[in-house]
Amino acid sequence: MATVSRGIRAPIIRQGDDIVKIAVDSVLNTAEAEGFALHDRDVIAVTEAVVARADGNYAKVDDIAADVKRKLGGGHIGLIFPILSRNRFSICLKGIARGASKVTVLLSYPSDEVGNHLADPEVLEDAGVDPWKDTLTAEEFYAACGGECRHPFTGVDYIEFYRSLIEGEGAEAEIIFSNRPEAILSRTQNVLCCDIHTRERTKKRLIRHGCENVLTLCDILNAPVNGSGYNPDYGLLGSNKATEETVKLFPKNAKEVAEGIRELVFERTGVRVEAMVYGDGAFKDPVGKIWELADPVVSPGYTEGLYGLPNELKLKFLADNDYAELSGEELAEKIRGRIREKNANLKGSMLSQGTTPRMLTDLIGSLCDLTSGSGDKGTPIVLVQDYFVNYGDK
Repeated sequence: MATVSRGIRAPIIRQGDDIVKIAVDSVLNTAEAEGFALHDRDVIAVTEAVVARADGNYAKVDDIAADVKRKLGGGHIGLIFPILSRNRFSICLKGIARGASKVTVLLSYPSDEVGNHLADPEVLEDAGVDPWKDTLTAEEFYAACGGECRHPFTGVDYIEFYRSLIEGEGAEAEIIFSNRPEAILSRTQNVLCCDIHTRERTKKRLIRHGCENVLTLCDILNAPVNGSGYNPDYGLLGSNKATEETVKLFPKNAKEVAEGIRELVFERTGVRVEAMVYGDGAFKDPVGKIWELADPVVSPGYTEGLYGLPNELKLKFLADNDYAELSGEELAEKIRGRIREKNANLKGSMLSQGTTPRMLTDLIGSLCDLTSGSGDKGTPIVLVQDYFVNYGDK
């Protein structure tokens, strides 16, 4: 037995669909058609996109605008460290601008938080720019970059794109560049931290510098606005563009869906699977330098058997050190024995060096994201089999 990751075809999911039943039906129908069986601790994973769609967790630009205006006053708002994304941030920006009279956007540089580059770091160095100290206007930034700032993959000039979105909502737009969040405070005291994984640190830093009103994207649409969708934990974080006037929010019922899948599979088969809802994987593109994880977490909901970190021995270390003189079946049996006898917690042990110190949900969720992709494969459900089977198991 070895780990297998299968993309599972499913029907197009619509609002109001029973996502638990669809996921279980899709997996069991595929198993029957392709002639394989489910095993205890196999993992059924469903992408967050279809979970939120089935739940109808959507909000309108007007809903975002109303919440922003109520919480940040409707005047001059500063936005800190948004990522550069037409899918992830553009509709959020429309709603924020619709709820303000002026928006100053402070962009980190040379790249955003997830690795989208505005400029080549060497070009900035040659221009005498110090990203850790210098705050630049848009004009100064363009000049330092040779007059043009286009994303190397999308070809989009995000400076102009974000400016046009703000002005299109009738608000005044200003774009500045700094890696010091407190630089926004010379413009306004009403600030929205738009970074994902560093948001709390950014917020604390602004408060230390005397910011009067600072929120994060988690604080916008963390409750319904005019009957809209919402997410009580993450607000607008993890949202995606649905239409030019709506966003699909990160699912708020992910844990219930995961537990429902586990229960229904056991009811129908007697097999005790694990289940999870997954979003972006957590990995970095070595060419484009983009770190995929634009969601606040890889998995917003999972069954309890997926909690924790792997507890694994490094087989290569054992083979090269403890059993360097052995080979063949004798070596294999020695290593199997060490696996069976390993401590329940290998943290700090040299025997685990080189294994991946990441949460199980991050590892499995990243595998699922790579399996399903984000395009036209039509496999929003992934079945990971025998992930927890190791070399010492028969």
